Amino acid sequence: MFQTIKFLSLSVVGLMVSSSVSAALLTGTITDNDGKPIHGAMVRLKDAEKNLAETVYSNTKGRFLLHTEMEGGNLELRVRAPYFRDQKGLVALEANNPLEQKITLEKMTGEQEISDSLPAIFHFSKLPFDKGEGAEFHRNDFQRDCAGCHQFGNAFTRWPRTAEQWIPTVRRMHGYMGNRDEAMIARRAELLARGYDGKPVTTRHEFKVDSELQHAKIYEYAWPGIIFPHDAEVSRDDGLVYTVDRHGYKMIVTDLTAGTSKYIDQPYSKTPLANAGNGYSGRSNKPGPHSLALGKNGLWYVTNATSVTIGVFDAKQAAWVKEYELPAAAHYPHTIRVDKQNVVWFTLAGSQQIGRIDPETDDINIINLPKQKAKGISASTVPYGIDVNPNDGKVWYARLYADRIGYVDPMTLKVHEFDSPVKAPRRLRFDGKGQMWLTGYSEGMIARINTDTMESRIYPMPEFEPGFRPAPYALGIHPQTQEVWINEVMTDHVYRLQPDTGKFIAYPLPLRGTYTRDFSFTDSGLACTANSPIPNAALEDFTAGLFCIDAEVTE
Repeated sequence: MFQTIKFLSLSVVGLMVSSSVSAALLTGTITDNDGKPIHGAMVRLKDAEKNLAETVYSNTKGRFLLHTEMEGGNLELRVRAPYFRDQKGLVALEANNPLEQKITLEKMTGEQEISDSLPAIFHFSKLPFDKGEGAEFHRNDFQRDCAGCHQFGNAFTRWPRTAEQWIPTVRRMHGYMGNRDEAMIARRAELLARGYDGKPVTTRHEFKVDSELQHAKIYEYAWPGIIFPHDAEVSRDDGLVYTVDRHGYKMIVTDLTAGTSKYIDQPYSKTPLANAGNGYSGRSNKPGPHSLALGKNGLWYVTNATSVTIGVFDAKQAAWVKEYELPAAAHYPHTIRVDKQNVVWFTLAGSQQIGRIDPETDDINIINLPKQKAKGISASTVPYGIDVNPNDGKVWYARLYADRIGYVDPMTLKVHEFDSPVKAPRRLRFDGKGQMWLTGYSEGMIARINTDTMESRIYPMPEFEPGFRPAPYALGIHPQTQEVWINEVMTDHVYRLQPDTGKFIAYPLPLRGTYTRDFSFTDSGLACTANSPIPNAALEDFTAGLFCIDAEVTE
């Protein structure tokens, strides 16, 4: 059956993982106005009622093939490629009744139209950064200061304002980091007003299409009503994906097979309301769940950033069952991991400490880190990522605003620190051989470190333009392939690094304004990550959710 569809103007969202033989089949060819095939076009099919979507990429001949269990007459199809106008429309799919589409994309012509379609990194790069390493508003520090929690340069953040109009926003952002230097705030506001002037970006980048894309499929699970999802982790016990809502105070439990999600409310903390400050200091009875890790006892341990507690969630009961109140000197529990002895370790971003809880005895240890001078605008060096070396049990951490990494000896609790081989070290993970992998957020570098010798290899990420590398937030190690999957926050892409060859494979994501948090992996090999912009209005579809990528689809 062949059908050329008349495209309509529509909207967004999520799909379920299945290889059922009765799945519906959508195939077709994508060409430009001259009949030339378009390689790497994103073909996205969405069931808005079920909050599910699925995306595949066209091959070198412009062909695409999409098996799906979504059926019916109101499925939304959108086709997108760089520098072409989107095509949108409705399709009707039935099992065992393949549908063929012939789709022509029109080239964009207007400067503003093209500019508006480009990822945030191009707009961020318009800012008149100071030149010279160590300058007050050098690009690297500016990126660490201002793009740490959200895309900076997307449609939500780049609209033109005067310096005076920028000042309240900059003052608030500085306040989060404990910096209230009014002269610096005024200078930064002026720089932002000059850079985000409403004029179109004139850079024209050639978006490379990796051959591996034609074997990939992206599944989306939208989370309506969720305000700010953060880290997502696949449970080794039940295969479900668990995510916390940072501002909505919920545990989100997603069943990838059924394509459904449940929300379990998190109670307010019993901690007495103390100095409820902004940013990395102060505490509130609102929990603010941030990061989570599954213990050997089947319980989830969650850093509650604003109540300064560690929450405990029992998946079998689907209930929050316990809370550890941290000492008054501790601030902003951040990333959390569990070691082989079921001891819980976490960073304290606001108080420059590492925390430790032994669930067997309920003992809590708070470990002070060596004093270091913070870079950029931060009053804290912000201990951020943390992970446990599987070989020797040492607990390694990264200090985002100090360009330092270090470890805690789990037996003596003594701390040892080193200069980071990459700037703005953010999150880290160990691979199966005990090698540490670390993101250099502000300069777009990935480091592999032998922690026995402290020798490192640096992998520069692909540049979008000279000097403008992506901003790698976090990474995960695929348990089967040992490839490194990288969360990136300024380009609407994620990346897959093949360590032996040093090759990066770039996966364009189907929504503009995307900000992914951390990778976790299913037993079947899917790479899953939460899509978590701040606020959701910054995201193209206005609804946060979960991406799961199958890199090796066999049809």
